[in-house]
Amino acid sequence: MHPCIAPGVSVSQTALVIDAGPELNTLLIGVLSKDGWEIERAESNEAALDLAKRDSFDLIITGRKTRGPDDIEFLRKIRGSRPHVRMIILADEWTPGDVLTAMREGAFSYFCAPFQPETLVDTVRNAMNDPCWDDGIEVLSATPEWVRVMARCDLETAERLVLFLQNVRDPNISEGDRADIVTAFREILMNAMEHGGHFDPSHHVEISFVKARRAVICRVKDPGQGFSPDEVRHAASAKTPEDLFSHVAVREAKGMRPGGFGLLMAQRLVDELIYSEQGNEVVLVKYLNKPAQTAA
Repeated sequence: MHPCIAPGVSVSQTALVIDAGPELNTLLIGVLSKDGWEIERAESNEAALDLAKRDSFDLIITGRKTRGPDDIEFLRKIRGSRPHVRMIILADEWTPGDVLTAMREGAFSYFCAPFQPETLVDTVRNAMNDPCWDDGIEVLSATPEWVRVMARCDLETAERLVLFLQNVRDPNISEGDRADIVTAFREILMNAMEHGGHFDPSHHVEISFVKARRAVICRVKDPGQGFSPDEVRHAASAKTPEDLFSHVAVREAKGMRPGGFGLLMAQRLVDELIYSEQGNEVVLVKYLNKPAQTAA
């Protein structure tokens, strides 16, 4: 593991921004400049690679003139000599499987167009502020149908993993189903990290994604007691929306996340939510909408 910057130590950090068009260039450079980062600019991956061979950059953000696979190849070349550089990939064009490959190759994040400016800004800030990041997500095994991942129990890693999932644009999964899966998975993951891992970075959560013909299945296993079915039933016992939000307010007053409310929401977004006997594993099942029939 690479050494991390000690808290409170001021170190000049540099970013390399590859041309992403006027609007995104202004957005990205504005965020980086505000926090005092030194910024270099490049017109292409080739020019950026030449700069990276001469100088060490803490963060690299790709542009929009290249396809996703080209940026992943660029990432491989960069990390060959700069193994801990943080790279955020922006891709107007991509192929299925690019996000998973980017995870395996050690990208900090991967964005498919259309880009959401607020999400992009938040991700850039996370990349800027997280000196120890690249041991947070480990791809244990992967095929197009079955992926196994280990994720460190901290909020930044959780958000990175959710963002990767958001950018998996499988043409066989509708936007509505994809949104439901991502939202439900986020709730399950956050609960696993909070209640099972106690947001302790020395602990990890194991995640599996399985893509079948008519369903997406996700398994989350945490290192502790895991999810409590009683907590879900407690939230589900609320008779009105006011009761639900009262439950949330009480937990927030204690500095806790929504808990059972989040699990209840996840339960309503997917078709099945199955708990293990011990309570530290959950399987989420979402049956996919059948593709629209074309007229004969």
